[in-house]
Amino acid sequence: MTQSDPCRETLTDHDGSPVLTYVRGVREGHPWADLAQVVGPEPVRRVLDAMSGWAVSGSVELGEQLVQHGARVLRHAHGMRRDLVSDPPPPAWASSPPPEGLRITPCDRGAEELFPAWRAAFSAGHPDHRHTSDQQALDEELAPLLAGSVIGPVMPCSRLAVDGTDRVVAGAIVTDRDGVPWVATVFRQPGPAYAGLGSELLRRVLADAAARGLTEIGLAVSDANPARRVYDELGFHLTDTSLTVLVP
Repeated sequence: MTQSDPCRETLTDHDGSPVLTYVRGVREGHPWADLAQVVGPEPVRRVLDAMSGWAVSGSVELGEQLVQHGARVLRHAHGMRRDLVSDPPPPAWASSPPPEGLRITPCDRGAEELFPAWRAAFSAGHPDHRHTSDQQALDEELAPLLAGSVIGPVMPCSRLAVDGTDRVVAGAIVTDRDGVPWVATVFRQPGPAYAGLGSELLRRVLADAAARGLTEIGLAVSDANPARRVYDELGFHLTDTSLTVLVP
């Protein structure tokens, strides 16, 4: 494996020919080849040889071929985009009042402050639940995400909701993914008191992003995640589908 540019790495065949490019990360404690793109022949054989124990996120075709050779599906996701120019968010989205007792703030806090609400939002049974310890989830997922080392730097249009005790209860985190604003995570504390808070934060995010001159915003949603309906209602449109698998 060699480095092709500062963002993407390249998996090469035994003769040095490029086979697969990807962005390296960590997923559920496994090394992760995210945004995998096939660039050479016989990628499945080489991935099986060189990436045992890795999570690989790429096309449905690549994922299904790996599954046929014993890989396990970790996530079936849909990419979505929201055009901010031809379909600008209503200006009222920028200042709609939050639920009583809550404040909307910029995302200017450390991972430890966001972690309780983030972890609770993806508890066991949720399609995006991570089967790792709390410490692993904090150290290997949320902290690197906020540090900008997973997808890209956190963007100013990101928002948090805090309660009367200044405790973070929800968030919508947007990162710069290779020049495309990307909703990396939307979360809220469970319970009726916080129902609808995720969509409220997203409306704020979309309005602020448009005001800053951004032209579009993207995200990925798991196939079984009911939030897909919310994204549809907020003007996101399906662009692609991917599979994340664990290589045996």
